[in-house]
Amino acid sequence: MGRGDLTNDEWTRRAPHLPESGRRGGRWNDHRKVVNGILFRIRTGVPWRDLPERFGSWKTVYERHRRWPADGTWDQILQAVLADADSEGRIDWSMAGVDSTFCRAHQHAAGAPGRPPRVPRQRAIPRQHRPDEGLGRSRGGLTCKIHLVGEGGLRPLALLITPGQWGDSPHLMPLLKRIRVRRPNGGRPRTRPDHLSGDKAYSSRQNRRHLRRRQIKHTIPEPKNQRANRRRRGSNGGRPVGLDKKKYRRRNEVERTINRLKHSRAVATRYDKRAFVYTGTVTAAPLRLWLRP
Repeated sequence: MGRGDLTNDEWTRRAPHLPESGRRGGRWNDHRKVVNGILFRIRTGVPWRDLPERFGSWKTVYERHRRWPADGTWDQILQAVLADADSEGRIDWSMAGVDSTFCRAHQHAAGAPGRPPRVPRQRAIPRQHRPDEGLGRSRGGLTCKIHLVGEGGLRPLALLITPGQWGDSPHLMPLLKRIRVRRPNGGRPRTRPDHLSGDKAYSSRQNRRHLRRRQIKHTIPEPKNQRANRRRRGSNGGRPVGLDKKKYRRRNEVERTINRLKHSRAVATRYDKRAFVYTGTVTAAPLRLWLRP
């Protein structure tokens, strides 16, 4: 077992959620070696062709990693791992934090073909495909943005990829809709944390109305311009927004979650041309955080 490979305990936790092996042609043979190769590339950020020989053919590793976000396998694995963690009581629902982070895109991430990609052997567009490929242009170059919701244990619950210049506030509601943790005894999945914290970027009347409708308590400070606008409108401006400073201190948890996620170099710097492939990279990276006790 090499440095960074899955331990026997981590593999035992993940193996039941992978596609069945031994199909005709051996397409899914030796999952463990291929998954270790995928995790090695995510951790180090090396080009696929430079993978060590102990992981087998680099093309096999790359094609499997490309196929799994296209058909939703990575999402299913993450949801299964989250369900196992919730059944063991390892998810801290008391406080969830929402935030975003910029990721510089390498020059190799540009230049994707204009035609939509296809799922191998299927006449379908991959899941998480974006026509803009999740790349945005700024004076600093190509960038993308990772929006995430993190739980109190410094691990992500939901992720979303957008171009770098897109704002944070409009993506709060789509991000919360991605939280779906299955119950161990069946029934509806859990979709709401007990409390949600966010910075001033998520302060809007629409977001607060949505959180109140879903009965999610929240701690989001109000910017100065919004406070001035509310006071100028008088009684029509609504009540002042309260801020529990003691609870707001826990907002650093989501920032620390982003820091742990960007320890993976293929996440901190985007090398993937296609948005759905990079989404698979960002989805597979936190699996190690959830598999560890």
